[in-house]
Amino acid sequence: MSKEYDKLQTALKAVREITDFEPEIALVLGSGLGGYADTIKPVCEIPYSELPGFPVSTVQGHSGKFIFGYDGEKKIVCMKGRVHMYEGYEPSDVVMPIRLMGLLGAKILFLTNAAGGINESFHPGCLMLIEDQISFLVKNPLIGPNIEELGTRFPDMTRIYDEELCRKITDKAAELSSELFKGVYVQLSGPSYESPSDVKALRLLGGSAVGMSTAIEAIAARHMGMRVCGISCISNMAAGITGEELNHEEVQKAANSVAERFVALVRGSIASF
Repeated sequence: MSKEYDKLQTALKAVREITDFEPEIALVLGSGLGGYADTIKPVCEIPYSELPGFPVSTVQGHSGKFIFGYDGEKKIVCMKGRVHMYEGYEPSDVVMPIRLMGLLGAKILFLTNAAGGINESFHPGCLMLIEDQISFLVKNPLIGPNIEELGTRFPDMTRIYDEELCRKITDKAAELSSELFKGVYVQLSGPSYESPSDVKALRLLGGSAVGMSTAIEAIAARHMGMRVCGISCISNMAAGITGEELNHEEVQKAANSVAERFVALVRGSIASF
């Protein structure tokens, strides 16, 4: 048994000593987007700090706990706050919560984040359906001995974001008359924001939005065979587009401004899954 899988089994045992709840859908809530957790009917909450060997979120606006409960008839495990590589964690630690939710029973992973808009037709406060991603600029979470219990050595990433789930999110946005852009998400390591030249390069690569999370989580989930979908809240335009300086407080403010519309879209989409 690998060291990473042993850590997962230890965390899984700790969760099972608290609850036997088996989620259908795993949801990761990004910066400023934690309000969704208040809309579900909770069964229990488990802070990451209570799980042995588990990474703990240190970022303002990230609570750092699992919430188990119901959204309508759907059984949800909600990850309120995530951990990042820029906090000093290895990719294998960053994706540990994703893998744990999969081992708990979740078959679908719904990822969300706050991101900088690269596509100049975007605007702060808009939402972007993630159709694909660029991840080669950060360390792959599958590097090292393969965890055979989770998946194959060379998993296919042709369709990381499930087409059927993406279609259901798009249909729900249209039903709600909620503006929804589509695009390619790029993950960088952070914690510094990108330079204007970084952003120009990412645009040439085909990126639509950029952030410091999500892509390696999607890779780990697909390695396990989970179906993945995701939405980015465009909290600011990326460096060099407006000429304004970037800061974390503005990112959270923009995410908060779209929270109601975001929650409505997430809840409506989950009901259709």
